[in-house]
Amino acid sequence: MSFIWFLIIGGIIGWLAGMILGKDIPGGIIGNIIAGIIGAWIGGMLLGSWGPKISDFYIFPALIGAIILVFIVSLIMKSLRKAS
Repeated sequence: MSFIWFLIIGGIIGWLAGMILGKDIPGGIIGNIIAGIIGAWIGGMLLGSWGPKISDFYIFPALIGAIILVFIVSLIMKSLRKAS
């Protein structure tokens, strides 16, 4: 059950990051889950562990890390579209 919560919270965090930036994450719901999980890792590395914790995610660092990830991915996707 813990793994299912891990995926759900990762998806919500990735979705929130996309909503905050107004950018679509490539891959739909799978992209949201991946962005949330990788964003949580990035946020944990940059900001440490603080704030409320749900299913091994510290919410604030995970959200900030996911926002950073979505921003970088959107810049890369934008530059790839210009190059084509």
